[in-house]
Amino acid sequence: MTSIVLVNPEIAGNTGAVGRTCVALDMELVLIHPLGFTITDTRLKRAGLDYWQHIRLAEFRSWEAFVEDRSPRADQLFLFEEYAPRDFYQPDYPADAYLVFGRETKGLPPEIVEAHREQMVSLPMKSDKVRSLNLANTVAAAAYQAMRGQFTGAGS
Repeated sequence: MTSIVLVNPEIAGNTGAVGRTCVALDMELVLIHPLGFTITDTRLKRAGLDYWQHIRLAEFRSWEAFVEDRSPRADQLFLFEEYAPRDFYQPDYPADAYLVFGRETKGLPPEIVEAHREQMVSLPMKSDKVRSLNLANTVAAAAYQAMRGQFTGAGS
């Protein structure tokens, strides 16, 4: 199963919207603490609507705890950063991929980036007038790209 990993997300509404995407695509949502909100935040559930109860949620106290528990292979990890050397169209994503995203204001912590430079990808943007995309939008685009080929037809 593909998993969306949010490292230290700050905005409850974004995480709620990401959770909704996870339910739509049958993905797991992994949250790496610390979070910028509480998991009971009403904004989180409002953005996730009544789908929040269906989210397969895993939480870890830190990135290190996640790595220790899950032991992800290098070919499973895809770290999304705006300055990555390759875009997200290039990789072939395995069915058990971890799509990893950093906090809204700062991205991924430098120590994670340094340890996983080869696994970094970006969402390309044509305009130089936009610094970045909203986290929930980026996750949705990346999730659908990772799942390409897993849908058998329109409306599936």
